[in-house]
Amino acid sequence: MISGKKLNDYISVDCVVFGFDFEKLNVLVVERTLSDDSGKVEFSDLTLTGNHIYEDETIVEAADRILFDLTGLYDIYLEQFKTFASPDRLKKENDRKWLLHDGRNPDKRIVSIGFFALLATQKVTLEWKGRNVKWMPIGEVKELAFDHNLILEEALKALRNKLLHEPIGFELLPDKFTLSQLQKVYEIILDTTFDKRNFRKKVARMKYLIPLEEKQKGVAHKPARLYLFSREVYELTHKEILNFIV
Repeated sequence: MISGKKLNDYISVDCVVFGFDFEKLNVLVVERTLSDDSGKVEFSDLTLTGNHIYEDETIVEAADRILFDLTGLYDIYLEQFKTFASPDRLKKENDRKWLLHDGRNPDKRIVSIGFFALLATQKVTLEWKGRNVKWMPIGEVKELAFDHNLILEEALKALRNKLLHEPIGFELLPDKFTLSQLQKVYEIILDTTFDKRNFRKKVARMKYLIPLEEKQKGVAHKPARLYLFSREVYELTHKEILNFIV
């Protein structure tokens, strides 16, 4: 908590931070451990990244703060996708213990606003700050705290829908990338495969995909040409629909 500032006990922000490492889609998770007075661990599990909002900040400012606290980065792609307010959000035994330990009433409803964020994993060094924060492949996520499995599921739906209509997949790639890496992003997130030739015909229509006079370096295979996403050109082309039909 920032000194002198008060958190709102009943409004929180949960951020589903997606990252791509060229092979799989990952989500950022935080280890949550509760110990008794003797130091004995009562339980240890995983949560998504999140926190309560300060009384004097907007929910977007809260989401930006949470992401900066974990990554040290501003200007991360961030999308609000849903509000979670079920009266059963906090009914699991470990969640109630955690809230009581944190000085909160587990019988009070906490409303959480869900955001998803997109990061190229190689662009960020996770901040420790007393917590075990790590990337986990989406397919390996088991039970999370609170209703975070539901939040993750809804975030993935929102990401897939957005990906079909706006070029947000570039947010998961380094500044310079190959067409194969771009195709991999779409295939993994949409859980499908594309014919290489057809995919390249479609991306050739993207005026904002700029070919560079550069190729990959330090690879065992034949170096592929590198490309760049131009946000300026994208804005000028009126955000044309990608229209990837699965």
